[in-house]
Amino acid sequence: MAGKKTIVIVDDHALFREGLKAIICRNPSYEVVGEAARGDEALETARTLKPHLVLVDISLPDQNGIDLTQQLRKSLPRTRVMIVSMHSKVDYIVNAFRAGATGFVTKESAPERLLQAIDLVLKGEYFMDSAVAQTVVQKLAGIASDQRQLRDPGYEALTAREQEILALLAEGQALKAIGDRLCISPKTVENHRTSIMRKLGLHTHFELIRYAAKVGIIDIDRWKE
Repeated sequence: MAGKKTIVIVDDHALFREGLKAIICRNPSYEVVGEAARGDEALETARTLKPHLVLVDISLPDQNGIDLTQQLRKSLPRTRVMIVSMHSKVDYIVNAFRAGATGFVTKESAPERLLQAIDLVLKGEYFMDSAVAQTVVQKLAGIASDQRQLRDPGYEALTAREQEILALLAEGQALKAIGDRLCISPKTVENHRTSIMRKLGLHTHFELIRYAAKVGIIDIDRWKE
C-alpha cells in the first residue's frame, strides 16, 4: 500500500519472525515485505526490495548480524538497520552501531518498546534499549564515570542553548522531543545539532555521546529509566 514504511525481518527462528510480524502489523503504517533466515538471503532480499528498515538478529547461521549490518549499509545507504537480539553484551552493541545500525532492542523488550524503536529509527533518530544504554555510554566514553572532566575548551565554545541541546541529544532524546521541551521547532534543533557537531569536530551521533560522556555532561541516571 502506498505510503507504508516497508520492513524486512532477518532471524533464523521462524516463530520469532512470525511474532515480530504480528507486533509490527499493529501499526497500519508499517508493512513487512520480506524475511530471511540467513545473511546471504537477507542481503539479496534487501537489495531486491529496498525496504525502509531491516530488523537484524546478531546470531545467524552463516554470519553475524554486525557484518550483515555493515554490508546492508554499504549496499543500501538509505535503508535503516535495527538490531533485535537476545545478546546484550556491550561490545556487541557498540560494534553494531559502529557498523551502521541506528537502533538496538533486546528480544525481552515489550512490544510497545519495539514499535517505539521502529518509529524513531524510521524518523532518522537513534534508539538504544534503556536496559543496556548506561553501560554502552560508559564503554563509548572509554573511561570510568568518576574520572570524567567537567569542562573543556570545545564545550565552553558552545552557546548556552547548544550546551543544553548537546546534553539532551546525548541522553537519546529525539529532535521532536527536544523541540517540544525547549519550545522550538525540530528544524531549529537540527540546525543547533549541525552547529554543535561542526564546532566540536564530531561526525556521528555516537561520537557525540562519547564526547558528552567524557566531559561529564550526561546525566547517567537517565539512561537507567
